[in-house]
Amino acid sequence: MVNAVVLIACEIDEIPEAAQAIAEIEGVSEVYSVAGEWDLVAIVRVPEHEDLARVIPQGIARVEGVVRTETLIAFKVYSRHDLEALFSVGFEQPAD
Repeated sequence: MVNAVVLIACEIDEIPEAAQAIAEIEGVSEVYSVAGEWDLVAIVRVPEHEDLARVIPQGIARVEGVVRTETLIAFKVYSRHDLEALFSVGFEQPAD
């Protein structure tokens, strides 16, 4: 699994429509409207590295209203679930 965070700048009047269109692209798991330099942040999860080309430059970047993107490819994903599993190693309940 390849995970990426895509920072997206949009035309100001087209943010809601762009966000909805991006959320419908296969491989995009979430889209957040954010404050700051970027207007939207999309989380992309795809099976292969090559799939990023279909989702980002051929998908997200071509959505009407999108002006610019910057992609951050994740090396490793840390989540609460992963951390709980890590810290529970060696503390399994003994079988009866």
